[in-house]
Amino acid sequence: MIQYSKKKDRGDSFYRRAKEEGYRARSAFKLLQIDEEYNLFKNGKINKIVDLCAAPGSWSQVISKKVYQSQPNEKLREKVTIVAVDIQPMAPIEGVVQLQGDITLQSTATKIVELCGGEQVDLVVSDGAPDVTGLHDLDVYAQAQLVKAALNISLQILKREGDFVAKVFMGTDLALLENQLSLFFEKVSLLKPKSSRNKSREAFFVCQNFQPHKEFGSSMDLILGKSQDWNQLNGINRIIVPFLNSGDLSAFDNFDSLVYKNDKPLENKSKKKENQAIEKNN
Repeated sequence: MIQYSKKKDRGDSFYRRAKEEGYRARSAFKLLQIDEEYNLFKNGKINKIVDLCAAPGSWSQVISKKVYQSQPNEKLREKVTIVAVDIQPMAPIEGVVQLQGDITLQSTATKIVELCGGEQVDLVVSDGAPDVTGLHDLDVYAQAQLVKAALNISLQILKREGDFVAKVFMGTDLALLENQLSLFFEKVSLLKPKSSRNKSREAFFVCQNFQPHKEFGSSMDLILGKSQDWNQLNGINRIIVPFLNSGDLSAFDNFDSLVYKNDKPLENKSKKKENQAIEKNN
């Protein structure tokens, strides 16, 4: 049974439409609008798609309708593989294979490729988000780490010229993340769908035409490891340095080149004038 627990959603038009059209969450319309803008599903002509952080399954429902159920016959449907990945279980969806696993693990990436018949995929989408704390900077940081994990696993499973979509929270380091994505994709766009609430800081990076360097070899062990010897990297992998967590002390940071200068604190002029007035009155 689908549950809608947020009272504030009940007056929302997308909430009502989600209930009417059988979607598990209003977020389904975000993916529909992204597809309308960028033709993600290539009018149903792609056949291998992965939905990361899929629960409760509204995006997988959209993918199933657009790619699996839209096929005119059973023979074409058999060629479609949709894999929904989440660390939590969710109710079944027609045409969708569910994989309960952690997207930060190499074993999950390997299992996805196995489910796709040993082939890489056309599209990876991720609508995942951490439980928000109300502390915006902390929430942005946590979301960035989730996007990083989604990108890392995408580098393992995405075929050349494939596409990648991920939710982000608007923050100060968004330009940095965009530049990192641009290392691998020909076109990177930022979109806030109409169905996203105005007060929400969420947006979506739509990354098109996956073009990794021919010598680049992705490795989740190198990228996600807590402590690594970067000397083991060679070739182009020494140039495309694995992404580092913000605050990671195992590599260089922006402030290494700054020389600290111990200046004396500026004199408090208002306090000085106050003292002069007291002395004058005395």
